[in-house]
Order: sequence, then structure tokens, then C-alpha cells
Amino acid sequence: MIPPCSTSALRTLSPLLLCLAFGAYTNYPQADQLNGPPGTTSTTRVISGEQLPAPDMPFGGTITEIAQSSTPYWPATIVPPKGAPNVLLIITDDAGYGVSSTFGGVIPTPTMDRIAANGLRYTQFNSTALCSPTRAALITGRNHHSVGFGTISETATGYPGYNSIIEKNTSTIGRILQDNGYHTSWFGKDHNTPAFQASQAGPFGQWPTGMGFEYFYGFIGGDTNQWQPNLFRNTTQIYPFEGKPGWNLTTAMADDAIDYMQRMNALTPDRPFFVYYAPGGTHAPHHATQEWIKKISDMHLFDGGWNQLRETIFANQKQLGVIPPDTKLTPWPSDLLPAWGSLNADQKKLYIRQVEVFAAYEAYTDHEIGRVIQTIEDMGKLDNTLIVYITGDNGTSSEGQMLGTPNEVAMFNGVQIPVELQLKKYYDAWGTDQTYNHMAAGWAWAFDAPFTWVKQIASHLGGVRQGMAISWPARITDKGGIRTQFHHVIDIVPTILEATGISAPNTVNGIAQKPIEGNSLFYSFDKGNAQAPSAHKTQYFEMLGDHALYHDGWMASTKVVRPPWNMTAKASDPMQMQWELYNLNEDYSQSTDLALQNPEKLKQLQAMFMDEARNYQVLPLDTSVLPRMIAPRPSITAGRNIFTWEHPLTGTPNGDAPSVLNTSYTYTAEMEVGDNGAEGMLITQGGRFAGYGFYLVKSKPVFLWNLIDLERVRWAGADALTPGKHVLEFDFKYDGLGAATLAFNSFSGVGLGGMGTLKVDGKVVDQHKMEHSLPFTLAWDESLDIGSDSLTGVNDADYLPPFTFTGKLNKITLKIDRPELSQADIEKLKQAQQAIESGKE
Repeated sequence: MIPPCSTSALRTLSPLLLCLAFGAYTNYPQADQLNGPPGTTSTTRVISGEQLPAPDMPFGGTITEIAQSSTPYWPATIVPPKGAPNVLLIITDDAGYGVSSTFGGVIPTPTMDRIAANGLRYTQFNSTALCSPTRAALITGRNHHSVGFGTISETATGYPGYNSIIEKNTSTIGRILQDNGYHTSWFGKDHNTPAFQASQAGPFGQWPTGMGFEYFYGFIGGDTNQWQPNLFRNTTQIYPFEGKPGWNLTTAMADDAIDYMQRMNALTPDRPFFVYYAPGGTHAPHHATQEWIKKISDMHLFDGGWNQLRETIFANQKQLGVIPPDTKLTPWPSDLLPAWGSLNADQKKLYIRQVEVFAAYEAYTDHEIGRVIQTIEDMGKLDNTLIVYITGDNGTSSEGQMLGTPNEVAMFNGVQIPVELQLKKYYDAWGTDQTYNHMAAGWAWAFDAPFTWVKQIASHLGGVRQGMAISWPARITDKGGIRTQFHHVIDIVPTILEATGISAPNTVNGIAQKPIEGNSLFYSFDKGNAQAPSAHKTQYFEMLGDHALYHDGWMASTKVVRPPWNMTAKASDPMQMQWELYNLNEDYSQSTDLALQNPEKLKQLQAMFMDEARNYQVLPLDTSVLPRMIAPRPSITAGRNIFTWEHPLTGTPNGDAPSVLNTSYTYTAEMEVGDNGAEGMLITQGGRFAGYGFYLVKSKPVFLWNLIDLERVRWAGADALTPGKHVLEFDFKYDGLGAATLAFNSFSGVGLGGMGTLKVDGKVVDQHKMEHSLPFTLAWDESLDIGSDSLTGVNDADYLPPFTFTGKLNKITLKIDRPELSQADIEKLKQAQQAIESGKE
């Protein structure tokens, strides 16, 4: 038995040297390696990484009564293994396989082309079909349900696979690399912080800085206005766009990442970095600069329409070799989407404008990514930097619905804006801060060529197949090579770990970790393995009830029952869905259904799906969408019906703000007007694209509802308030049964109108009915503000932000009176639900 390092007979020697000699570090893994003279200020250590954070090293010096006869000792600095590369992990948003020029698209993406030419292109790389689920899988190396992200946080439900909580036993790649000595940073889209934990009350454990990223510059939710974003540096909201016309987050984010990398390089040039770079492009709103819009418009890429675009992309893909030569172009879904030739001139004009702005946003985003990569090259670090560039976190989005929309909030409230109105009111403003724009669904289908379907659809490749390019000049020598192995976003973390020589930890902060579920694709870097069998043999897919199972080249897929642009479709029974079967080894585009020819194979894969579903927290399956959106969640407002604010406060996000949709409510504002009058915001939630505000204009009270920028319902007092104390009240009596009806698969109780009454000191000054209201959501990237209005305002004609209140605000109270269902109501709704399920309605 090795004696402990403190044995008295050995005290004349350095305890650290003895521990090294005998391999007897107390509580310290054997695999640790010291670099440099032990105990000096320049000593570094490479840890085994099995336990994170690594245990502190024992003091290796000597201590006597006086310093002159004592020996100092400094703990070694943790560093990654020698030669470990820098890592730049890039993922863009809502862009399918045929968007980038790298994978056959017509939109120029020279930065991704550069990465592919200097490295490899992967032609069978897959996502989860939706934003934050893909991202949760990407940063943890585990399936999205395994880390609570079966869907986005805004539709989270109280089941382990769907609660949007990345638990402590599934630490991120940021945490692993940080504790192994990397600089770690996250730029752009988060969307992995629960929507009900996004306020300044925290908790912050699932913000980027709580998940192992030392620095964060970006936005928390699924998307944001790129002109006036809901932007954070670490956990502090910032407003760098104020007073800067033309400022855009796409450029500002690249600027911040460049500044960060340059600072880290100046301070610690030998320490590698991990940069997770996730721009908002090309998720709606498609906010490109006018310079980029003009560049793309002048190219006339889309004049032939979406059917011709599909044919062009398909031909390009064959020429580039990113699809097999015998691939079939799947047919256009004429029963779902109109052919381009059937459209009239106004439709074509509008839709071309929509897609040109989308394409400009894609090209603009790629350009700014190029600036970040150029900075790495200018620092002399490109050769030993592993760059992973993934186009999109799911297929191209069809959430603009059939006509496209100038306001995506309208889509999520079930409203389509007519082509005539879009042309008249929004055409010239498309892509500016006056729109929250999205293109028509036909373009989304085209950009996912050669496959069928789009974002949200997990069972078909149009929803999950992404283009990916990887470069690492010091390691990947098959420059311009193509890799056809099947892989998934859960494979990126194990790839990074193998590339850096860092082990997945067994414990983090004393918590045992779930195993990494992905398979490294590091083997495919070698030219000799270009045709090697895929290491990833089996993968389930599930999103919003739609599901599939891939195994060794075969894919069993449920038949799509809800086009994703139909957000108000009734939920169906996921266990009664029809299935299809595809042999992807021979049918790359998933074009030929073999279910009838091979029922035994289908049965095998169906059984495998259920096994995977049980293993990875996929159950219970749920095909509902909007009912999930407004389902109760454990926010700081849960269970409360009375709210009081006595001080100005900005930035409370939707997920943590009290909801006044589909209910009766009363706002009471106790305030004082000075001798010179007062104006400004009392309380507001939302902004230019949907929301409400209670405010004073030239001392006159106003309560206003902005109904998705199509209608503004306004209650106002005719007389200015006199100097002194006043009590303002807005009372709204809702007409319907409220959101509770959604539990019965019925939308009859939501989005109805009600009577609004504005009072000043108990006297009615305005009263009239609002004929309808918003059923499902306000503008999600705006916030609830007290005493001023951050980001955009609800009515530009009355004020512009920040519109700080100039009087004295003493107290604001909100009382919510939610409709309760009587037993008769419940029975009626049950009968309606049964009728739907039996096919009578």
C-alpha cells in the first residue's frame, strides 16, 4: 500500500513531487498532467475531466513559523490538452437543405462555401425539426426529449421530456470545455432558457452564463426584432441601438464576437476558445439592411417563382454532388400549395418581394459570419480552429402561412393578412422595423428541395435535413470532400470532445451525468473513411406528435396530418396516425412509400420507435399546438390574480408577465400630475406588432389595444388631468369562456371581445366595446414595462419609446377575473369534443 503524502519520514521532500512519484494524489484523478515546474506561477495542468469542476490540488509547499523558512506553492492553472483546437460552432435559423449555395441554393453564401472548400460537406445531417429542441440537443449531445426540450419552451408542458428544463445531469459542452480550461462564449439566439425563467428574478442557472458560457451577448427567446432587439449582455438587458438609425443586430453581434475574441487573444493568446455563434437569421422577422435587399433584388433570382426555384436547386444539387445522381425530385404538393403559374400578378409581386428579403437576410447573415471567421484568420489561428457551420436548426419555415405576413404575431393568432392589404400598407417597408415579416409557405417548400415538407415536420426530411460544412485545416486534409454518413445534431458534442481530447464527465458539481447519446463523426474527417459506414445507426424523430424512426438506412414516418402553416388545426390521436416506409439507401429524397410492399419492416421500425420513445422521455405523445401555447406553466405569476407595482420596472418577458388574454381584468393606476401636466407610459405589454398600453398624452388618459398592427382600439379621456393626485382605471369585461375551452379541443372561448371602460377618479370618461381580442399571444420579444416603454411602442401616432412617465407614479394594480366553466359548460364542451373525435364535425 502506498503511504500517504503526509508521512513524516518524507517531509523533507516536496509533497507534490512525492505524490507524483507514487501516483498518490489525494482525491485527484490519475490522468492529470502537470506542465512546467510544479508550484510556480506558470504551472498548468491538464485534467482527466471525469469529475467537474476538478478537485483543488493539495498545497505542495511547506509552512513553518516564518516565511523565510517556508516554501510557497501556487496551484496549477487548468488548460486543455496540448494542441486542442479552438472551436467555432455556427448554427443559423429556419433554413432548410436547399437554402445555401453550398448545398445547391441560389442564395450566395460565400462564407459557407469557403468552409466547405477548406473542409467537408455533410449530406445526411439532421435536426429535430424545431428551433430550441435542436439547439438543446446540439449543446448537450443528447436527444431533445432527454433534456426537456421535446418542443419549444413557449409550449412546454409538465412532463420530463417537454418541460424545457435542461437538468443538472445533462451539462452542456460549454460547461465541459470551460471546466477544462477553454474560454467559452455564446452569441445570438438562446431559446434554451425556459420562458418562465427569463425575467430579472431568474433563476439564472439555465441562462447561457449558468450553463458554462463565460460570456453571452444575445437574445433569450425564439426570435427578436433585429432593429430593436430584446438584447442581453450576460444577464443584463442592454439597448445599444438607441439613437443609432440603421443599427442591426446581425452586424452588431459580429462586432461583439470579434471584439470578444480579440480581447481574449490579447490577454491569453495560448488559451483556446469555444465560440457558439447563433445568429437570428433567417428566422422571422427577416430584417436585412436595404443594401443587402437591393443586392439580392438586382440579381432577379426568384422571378420564375417557387416551382422553377425548386427545379434550379435540384439541378444545382446534382451538379455539386450533394445529392446522389439518381435522386428523384419529390412532386409539388398541388393539393396543399398553389403552383406558381396559377397566381395573379399581385400575388407574384408580393411573394417575390417577400423571398428577396428572406434571401437578403440569408446572404447578410453569411457575410457577417465571414467577418468573424476572417478575424480568426487574422489572429493566425484558423489552421487550428475546428469550424462547424450548420445551415438552419430545422427545415425552412412555412409559418408565414399561405400568403406570407408582414407581422408574424398575426400568424400565431390565426390571422392571415390579405395580399391587397400587404401590398398597399407594407410592400415598401418589407424588412424594415415597421414589419415583423415572413414569406409565403410556397417558398419554404421550395427551399427544402429535394425533400417534402418544412419546419415542424419531424417525420419527413424537409423538416430535419440540414446542410453542414466542417473545416479544421490542421486535421482535415480532404479539402472539398463530401461525406454521406447519416448524422444528427446530438453528434456534435461528442465530435468536439474527441477533437479536443477531452472526456465527457462522469459527474458535474457532484451530480452524476447522463451518458452522451450522440456518436462522434470525427472518424469521417479522414479521407480514407469517406465511404465508411455511419457510426449513427438509429435515430428517432418526434415533434408536436409527428414522429419517425430511422434505422440503418430505413425510415418509418407517420403521415403528416397537420400542415404546419395551419396553427389552429384540432389535435388528433397520435396513436392512430398512418405510417409510411422509405428505404433511404436507395431513395435519398424519401420519395417512394414502401409501406404496402414491406409491412414487416414497417412493423419492426414502429416497435423500435416506441422503444426509443420510452428510453428518451418522448411519451406522452401530443399533437396539439395552440393549447400548449397557453397552457399554465410555473412562472412567477402562476396562481396569482392580483398584481401590484409601486416602482418603475422594464423588461418582464411574456413568459413571466401576467396574461390578460381571454379574460376580464381591471387596471388601476394611482398617480400624481405636476403643475406643468404629465405624460408618459403607466403600464404596457407588447409593442408595434401586438400589445396594449395605458398612458397619458398631454395629461389625457389613454388605454389602447394594438391588434397585430391591423387595428388599434382606443379609449381616451377628452379632458386633461388637473395637477394633483388621480386614480385612473381601465376595466375590461370579457365576453367568452376563455382559454379553458382549449382543454376540450375547442377554440370557441378565445379571441372574443368585451366591454372596456375608462374611468378617472371614479367617473366614466370613455366606454365602448372591443369586438374581438387576441386569442393566443402578444409580441413575444417585447416585455411588460412600468413607467416607460422599452423597444417599440404600441402606437407610434401617440408616442415613441421610451416615453418615460413625467408625473409621479405611486401604484399600479392589476386584478384578473378569469372565466370559470360551469358544469353545464363542461358538459357542452365534452359533447363537442366527442363529436369531433367521432368524425361528426
